[in-house]
Amino acid sequence: MTSRAVGATLLLLLACAKMEPPPGGPSDFQPPRVVAVRPDSLRVLPGFDDAAEFLFDEVVSEGTSPNQGLGTGDLERLIILSPSDEVPRVGWKRSRITVKPKEGWQPNRVYRVELLPGIVDLRRNRSDTSVVITFTTGAAAPQHRLVGRVFDWTRGQAAPRALVQAELLPDRLAYRSLSDSTGAFVLDPLPDGDYVVVGVLDGNRNQRRDPREAFDTVRVGPGQTEVGEIWTFPHDTIGPRMQSIAVGDSVSATITFSQFLDPAARYDSTAARVWRMPDSTAIGVTAIRTPAEDDSVTRAQAPVDTLAAIDTLEAADSAAGPPPAPTPTPTPRRTESRPALSDRLVLRVTTPWIPGGAYMIEMLGVRNVNGVAADASAGLQVPEPPPTPPAQLDSLAPAPATPGDSLPPAQPDSGA
Repeated sequence: MTSRAVGATLLLLLACAKMEPPPGGPSDFQPPRVVAVRPDSLRVLPGFDDAAEFLFDEVVSEGTSPNQGLGTGDLERLIILSPSDEVPRVGWKRSRITVKPKEGWQPNRVYRVELLPGIVDLRRNRSDTSVVITFTTGAAAPQHRLVGRVFDWTRGQAAPRALVQAELLPDRLAYRSLSDSTGAFVLDPLPDGDYVVVGVLDGNRNQRRDPREAFDTVRVGPGQTEVGEIWTFPHDTIGPRMQSIAVGDSVSATITFSQFLDPAARYDSTAARVWRMPDSTAIGVTAIRTPAEDDSVTRAQAPVDTLAAIDTLEAADSAAGPPPAPTPTPTPRRTESRPALSDRLVLRVTTPWIPGGAYMIEMLGVRNVNGVAADASAGLQVPEPPPTPPAQLDSLAPAPATPGDSLPPAQPDSGA
């Protein structure tokens, strides 16, 4: 074939070629979406024995951690089945997620199956909504709801993603969900009745209340919808002990305890005993206060000239010009419906601390935030004052006399 014929053949092939889009189709940035559930919500299904299902509009990821009924699988962490104390059996079937209780569906119960946000597709798009299936195995269809908010009392702020557990009395059937990013929750639909609602700071995210996790409870009667605020805190079964003691001024020390203290508790001077060691000389106690109370009392009792000096310094600062604007920092949302918790008390004594001295301090009947009291004691070592630097010693010495002018006095000009 001549070169002219080869060129003509190539031109013919190019003319017949058809442009196609790149393989894979357009990019997908939408998260997977639930398009159907089985069974339909609020169905009454006596003898139901199938799995509850969530059906998606695309294939979803099974995750990297297998679902073996231990509660550690990626999909198991996104399913809350209640009322049940067991980890449910969670299955993955490409575009479907199936759920079934390990103990099987029990008769005449209202079941709630919640799919939490976090399902991802094969392109790692993540869902940010939850979906709930509610049905019964013979009981009447539920219509009740519980609304409230969970707070972390130790931080004085709302508790996001806190575990909420509504226990229906008298059988203590527990219906569970999570609070949103502001600590708010809506738990519905539920059977009407008498509930104990528990808010839990679920530190390990296992959707269960573990012994050391902070929690609190609210009782809600039949027909009552508003739960109100649930203020979680550690419920220690033993009383607080002293962790450290630090000297404040010459007659005060701040005691830090191992637990948060009851904010309503007040202690008089007989609740503490102080001895100077090693001869066990008793030292009188004048007051025991919270740090906030002590700051307030100390300022109120300050001499007038001290306050005037403070005012003078503030006026001088104002005359020098406005201070630079502080860098704004985000602060947690606070609420004043509960007092702030503290793990400290300020102890004031009648005799000033001796630098380098050792003391023993005992507190009687100190109560933690859930009311458990205990006696606590610890030693205090008063620090020595820092040595005076040599340069400072030299500056305190009397200054030498200023020598006279060695130049002769200037003579008056006698003229020419």
